[in-house]
Amino acid sequence: MKLAIIGGSLLGELTNLSRVADERTKTPFGQPSDTFVSGNIADLEVVYFNRHGSSHHLAPHQINYRANMYVLKMLEVTDVIAITAVGGITEKMSPMTWVVPDQIIDYSYGRMQTYNDGNESEVKHIDFSYPFELTLRKKLQTAVETEGMECISLATYGVTQGPRLETIAEIKRMQNDGCDIVGMTAMPEAALARELDINYATLSLVVNWAAGKGDEADQRSEIISMDEIRQRISDGNEIIEKLVHNIVSLYN
Repeated sequence: MKLAIIGGSLLGELTNLSRVADERTKTPFGQPSDTFVSGNIADLEVVYFNRHGSSHHLAPHQINYRANMYVLKMLEVTDVIAITAVGGITEKMSPMTWVVPDQIIDYSYGRMQTYNDGNESEVKHIDFSYPFELTLRKKLQTAVETEGMECISLATYGVTQGPRLETIAEIKRMQNDGCDIVGMTAMPEAALARELDINYATLSLVVNWAAGKGDEADQRSEIISMDEIRQRISDGNEIIEKLVHNIVSLYN
């Protein structure tokens, strides 16, 4: 068993990881986002990297998802937990809510979505009915609830292209489609993990109401405050490493 934690806007680094090795490896699919830090937390082998790079310079559509996930396979990772900051669409998805989604709708485009792009002798089809692995999802929910916080465990994550946020009309469409939260990075990470036979799940923190959403007080100007998002990400970072420790403890 070997666990990988993918950070981003949330969890910019993993400070409670006892470092064993730092490596940045070239792959047949190009250069990954950042250095992969390997070490231990409570005797469990853990790998951490930031999908946006340590200086957060890679926009969601610029991330080399294939290289990132391929390195995790090379490092013999079995389970991946992706930490994401998202916007809330439906009523229960208010800011500072923790969510473990169970479904995805992908609105992104132009991203390299598969390893089956002509380099294989035979195309490998995968079942993607349930994009997030159930056992991992249960661990994430338990890790949050152990801290006395609510965790919503059934939700659809809508993946947009970014880096801009969405229009009110786009969010209305996404809600009509069945999306509960909106983010920019769950795809193609989840699909690539499935192609590589790696268990994958996402722990998301809602850091803002999506465009046009929220109660009347939150929609005074109908403009999303980036300062408020940054503050909520900061607040989330104060608890996220504790949640990671809780997750690790469930493996022991």
